[in-house]
Amino acid sequence: MIDLTGRVALVTGSGAGLGKQHALLLAQRGARVAINDLNLDSAQAVSDEITTAGGQAMAIAASVSDFGAIQAMADDVLGQWGQIDILINNAGILRDKSFGKMDLEDFRLVLDVHLMGAVNCTKAVWNHMRERNYGRIVMTTSSSGLYGNFGQSNYGAAKMALVGLMQTLSIEGARNNIRVNCIAPTAATAMTDGLLPEAELDLLRPELVSPGVLTLVREDAPTRMILCAGAGAFESANVTLTQGTFLGAGSDMPERVLENWDAIVDRTDEVVPQSGLHQGDFELNHAGLSRERA
Repeated sequence: MIDLTGRVALVTGSGAGLGKQHALLLAQRGARVAINDLNLDSAQAVSDEITTAGGQAMAIAASVSDFGAIQAMADDVLGQWGQIDILINNAGILRDKSFGKMDLEDFRLVLDVHLMGAVNCTKAVWNHMRERNYGRIVMTTSSSGLYGNFGQSNYGAAKMALVGLMQTLSIEGARNNIRVNCIAPTAATAMTDGLLPEAELDLLRPELVSPGVLTLVREDAPTRMILCAGAGAFESANVTLTQGTFLGAGSDMPERVLENWDAIVDRTDEVVPQSGLHQGDFELNHAGLSRERA
């Protein structure tokens, strides 16, 4: 059983939808939970639901795009409970429109909330987690970022950026036992109102995603994982590198790249590099220069 007794969790955008379900499940498993939302009444309602059920919670209204407010929120949680062990970066918005018709203001706004919101919240707790040599952080990515989706260039760009943030923070946090992962949910929430047929709504209940989040914040959690979840199903997504082929140098390189395209894109024995540096190692090894990295 995953037991979070003694842990403190901060969940952004948890006044409703996915965030609320994450918060409720974390509390059910023993964590004290800070409920963050733009709307204080919504946050307080979730906090009250947790305390009525015998758990511990506090409600804090703050915009994740405002670092000052987020730092104050983290300080409030630390003042109340003395620690923050878990951060779920869940807050988000949609401003869907095809790229040709999209205002740049809407592009920036979505990046500011999803990407910079996660950056702000993570920055506010990062040094505290390093000092305590413990932290579990979950970024909320999306299939729209991993694979693309019409009308969501802003959302997709922000969500894929969170994968890059996760990849690097998992490396930087490893020595301090900070494990960073992504959840890619498929769920019916207020953000998807009017976008899904009625028949899918019951299957895509937000609470069917939250068990996946719980596995990413447990004591022996993985790190650098992209866990996909929806309708009670779970999958893993990976950024991979094919074995490729070595072509050397020369003026006819563009043509040789084209001639060897099938070998370059062949996914047989593809690998998941442990860091961006390993792509360079891989390519130098192809060229006959062995470079080993600890």
